[in-house]
Amino acid sequence: MTLQLKVSNMACSACVKTITKAVETIDPAATVQADTNTKLVHIETQASEAAITEAITVAGYTIAYH
Repeated sequence: MTLQLKVSNMACSACVKTITKAVETIDPAATVQADTNTKLVHIETQASEAAITEAITVAGYTIAYH
C-alpha cells in the first residue's frame, strides 16, 4: 500500500530519520521518502494506515488531514 501523509511539524533531516524509524518499527520492510519543504511523506508499506499514522503520532509528529 502506498500512503502519502502531510506531517506539518517535520522540519529537518533528523525529523525524517525519526519518522522513518517509527514507520520501520511497524513495518521493517517499509520504504519512506520525505520532503521537508512540502512536508509530505510517501510510504510503501504492508501495514495499515492506522498503524503507521499512530506510530508517527507517538513519535511526536502531527499528521495534517485534508
